[in-house]
Formats: sequence, structure tokens, C-alpha cells
Amino acid sequence: MVARAARFILHAQAEAGSLCPVTMTHAALPLLQAHLPAAYADWRAGLLSDRYDAHHLPGGQKRGLLIGMGMTEKQGGTDVLTNTTRAEPLGVRAPGEPWRITGHKWFFSVPQSDAHLILAHTSRGLSCFFLPRLLPDGTRNALRIEQLKEKLGNRSNASAEVEFQDATGWLMGEEGEGVRLLLRMGGMTRFDCALGSHGLMRRALSVALHHAQQRQVMGKPLSEQPLMRLQLARQALQLEAQTALLLRLARAWSAPASETERLYARLFTPVAKFAICRAGMPFVAESMEVLGGIGYCEQSELPRLYREMPVNSIWEGSGNVMCLDILRVLQRYPACHALLQQEFEAVRGANRHVDRSWRQLRLQLRHPHEAQARDLAQELFWLASAAILLKVAEPPLADAWCALALDGRGARGPDETLAARLLLRAGAA
Repeated sequence: MVARAARFILHAQAEAGSLCPVTMTHAALPLLQAHLPAAYADWRAGLLSDRYDAHHLPGGQKRGLLIGMGMTEKQGGTDVLTNTTRAEPLGVRAPGEPWRITGHKWFFSVPQSDAHLILAHTSRGLSCFFLPRLLPDGTRNALRIEQLKEKLGNRSNASAEVEFQDATGWLMGEEGEGVRLLLRMGGMTRFDCALGSHGLMRRALSVALHHAQQRQVMGKPLSEQPLMRLQLARQALQLEAQTALLLRLARAWSAPASETERLYARLFTPVAKFAICRAGMPFVAESMEVLGGIGYCEQSELPRLYREMPVNSIWEGSGNVMCLDILRVLQRYPACHALLQQEFEAVRGANRHVDRSWRQLRLQLRHPHEAQARDLAQELFWLASAAILLKVAEPPLADAWCALALDGRGARGPDETLAARLLLRAGAA
């Protein structure tokens, strides 16, 4: 997961539109490995392939397969219990057996996929179904694409609105446990949202930094002007903190056998998605300012990055959904408090801003209120990234981030020595 996270960030810097099918397919693998219908057993090699195969063929005949997801309906996005899509058994009422699917999805991710995982109601509750594009005999499944979505950004990745007209889907797991099964996918896709936003932010800074190094103002490069240099260094410092936390989070995802690491991933995945995806839009806007007028024009790539940014903040649960999920985790898993104690006490005494913020947060965690959930999520992000930097980064860098993020008086930012190192590293990236 650590190696994959690094590659995913690089992928986002090259082209973000193709991240969605990569994310969906990767997140679906654990579920498919456990519940893939017997009729599709020959898909296993294609699901694990790193090849893209656009041929219109049954999955068993393709070199690579893509998986999409369909949850959102017209009457409710986050509230999937209001879904109206129905499923009726075609024969034996059991996991892995075919069912008739009737209904719609208002947002159908990656419609070119070889199969989708969807939610539909049975008489026993909301259930998960494997809905292939082509049936085992090679005929097209009965789903109709009504339209492709006209989105703000992310236009190189299709999203559709579809109708199921007596389509055939195979039950995954038991009836009534569909939400639980797809929420397992949700954790991975939410993590990828944070990785994707971070990659876009890195790309925006690289564009701004390249421009500032080339642009001459008053006889010297813009990047050597003190105020501009400080702005770029602050952005680079922000990315250093995000990188450290995201790779720490990837390490937690890599250790599912460890209860502590599993809990770390469960808590800090929505924290990272909320804070990093939320920070992306103003970050790109600030990079546009570095370029000036050309940064606002389409001949620069920054307007496209700016339009791309909101999708990660909204997709897989908006900011408020992430914050409510954080509260849910803190309430459902009492061991979270011991985990936080362990994380932040391990660096006690290393930085006064962290010590003070942890004391304040510990009091807030005794009786967290929903109205404070966004502030709580942001504080958890700042503290968690500060803690990991204090463990792994050079002390001046860690101290600069702690001051920038946690000093309520407003920190100026990195000094010139640290700024030079940050910008050199950002330029090399």
C-alpha cells in the first residue's frame, strides 16, 4: 500500500481523470476475492492485471478488467436507505446466485467497466450485487445508459445515469449486508481521494514553482523575491506534512492483522480525506496567483486542475459526511482514545504547540459535539501530521509545520535556510 500510494500520487500529477477506474477496481478486489460468483471465476486473472483492455468481450477473454460502482439515486445520495432499486431472485435465493434488478442509478461511476457493484433492495434489506456488462453467454446485460454527466471537471472520466430494465445481477454476500460490504470499499476509495487531491496539489506547486523560477521581475527571478519565496515555501511545507501523513496512513492500511493499525486507518482515512481534499481548491487558486493572468487562462493547466479539485471533496462522501464518520468512529471504538494518547504522548515535549493542542483536543474529545466536528477533524489532521513529522523529519521542518498549523498567533513560515531546502526538494519532485 505504501508503494501503491506513491505511484497513485505520481499518477494524479500526470492525469487525474483515469484515477477513478483504478481506484474502483482496486477497492473492489477484496470483496470480489471473497464473493466473486462462480459463473465469473475466470475473471480472477483479469481483475489482478495491470493492463487496460477495451475490447467488448466477456471478462474471461480479456487481458484486464475494470470494476465500477453504483450507489447514488435521484432521491438520495448519502442516504442510501432511500434507494428504490429492487432485486428479485431468478431461482435459488442465496449468495452467488442471479437476481433480476429493476431501477436506476443517478450516478454510475466508470460506465465502461466490465462490471459494477451496486446496491438494491430485497425483501430482507439493502443488498450488494455484482452487475456485469456482458452476461456469461456474451449477450449484453439489460442496463441502459440514459446520459453522460456534464461535470464541472473530471471530463476525461465518464460518469453516467442509467436504468436497469430487468438486468441480471449476482448477490454478493448475504441479503441485507450490502451497505456493510460496500463501506469496506469506501475506506479505500476515500483514501485514494486524499491521495489524488495531494497529487493535484503537488502538480499545481510544480507549475507555479517552474513559472516563478523562469519569470524575471525587477531584474531577478520571481522565485527569489522574498514574499513570493515565502509563499512557495509555505505551500511546499504543507505538502511535506501531507506526504508524511498519507504514507503513514498507507502503512496502516498495509497491516490489516494489527488491531492498532486497522484502527489508525479507520480513524485517519476520513480525517485525511476531509482535510486534504478541502485544502486542495485554495491551494490551486494560490498557485494560479503565482502565474498571474496566464494562470487564469486555459493555456495554463491550472484552471483544469482547479475544476478537477472539488470531485475528491464531494465523491465518496462530502466533508460533513467525513466529519460525522469521525465522530462515529470515536464513539464506536473506545480504543481510539488510547490510540490517540499513544500517538501524541510519544512526541510529548518535542514541540510546545503540539503539547498545547493535544491538551486542548483531549478535553474536547471527552464530549464531542456534532457542531464542532469540522474543527475536530481539522485539529486531528494538524496534530497527526505534526506527530509523524516530529518522528521522521528534520527538526527545523517539523517545528516549522507545527508553528504554521498549530500556533494560533499566526506563524510567518519557514526561515530562509529551510525555505531553500523545501523549494529545492519541491523542484526536484
